[in-house]
Amino acid sequence: MRIRIQRGGALLTVLWLSAALTAIAFSVATTVRGETERTSTNVDQTRAYYLATGAVDRAILWMQWGRNMSPNPDGTAQFWTPGITRLRMPFPTGYAEVEIIPESSKLNINLATPVELQRLFISMGLNPALTQELTNAIIDWRQPAAGPTAFDQYYAAQVPSFRARHASFEQIEELLLVRGMTPDLFYGTWVRNPAGQLVRATGLKDCLALYGSNNLFDINMTSPPVLLSLGIPQDVVAQIVARRAVRPFLRQEELGPIVGAAGPGAGKLRLGGGSVFTLRATATLPGNEVRRSVAAVIKFNWDEKDEMTPYHILRWYDNAGTN
Repeated sequence: MRIRIQRGGALLTVLWLSAALTAIAFSVATTVRGETERTSTNVDQTRAYYLATGAVDRAILWMQWGRNMSPNPDGTAQFWTPGITRLRMPFPTGYAEVEIIPESSKLNINLATPVELQRLFISMGLNPALTQELTNAIIDWRQPAAGPTAFDQYYAAQVPSFRARHASFEQIEELLLVRGMTPDLFYGTWVRNPAGQLVRATGLKDCLALYGSNNLFDINMTSPPVLLSLGIPQDVVAQIVARRAVRPFLRQEELGPIVGAAGPGAGKLRLGGGSVFTLRATATLPGNEVRRSVAAVIKFNWDEKDEMTPYHILRWYDNAGTN
């Protein structure tokens, strides 16, 4: 009887040990699988990053070549021409799309008037109180002050505390510090339209820029809130958006009917984007949902006879997701 009890205990011990080893093996297998998938995702993210980076480099070349080449026999551009807002680029390892965003499609944060700022904020749906607060905060941030202002006292009470520059904005991200600003307002967010669909609401980073314009604005890329801030009537803004959704404006004479109805803001509309652009490339790998976006602010030296430095990269964004 004692021998049977010992044998039963040994068998039970073996069973418990087998169960423990099985659990350990399952845990190790799960960990290995998770790490393998994570490594695979990291590799795909890296591949997508370099694909997007290569797309920016290619877009720079296409923009340089496009200015000096005649169009195709059917009138289309060989590479790029002012008015083209997106370049689609297939690669052997994936696909990329480059958005060409003229900085002249945005208001200059350091030169925009209080009236333009107020119109911009109202067109974005801000209430009158927040509109006035943001306008005053931006003006206070960028202008010299003889002594501490009410905004300075507010910033000093924050944790961590900081001081307003009382000088020109040096980075557009400084807007995140001004009183009344929120990340959703700066970057944009997602809202539901009347049909219940999620659509992206424009952020201030798409409307204000260091190298933005205070005079002439590119009709193909200027966002509706900025068009409204120029004093262009809402029905004319709707016409512009509807027209360029079908095809961009490619010739100056196409602006005639729009300009005739645009009122005081008509003189600020033009075709083309000056010499400073943001190029935002989004790469997609085939067979999975991995996407990666990068961006660069580029100044082209089109009006200078300097073949050694045809362009300058003013700012680079390793992660330029549109949020």
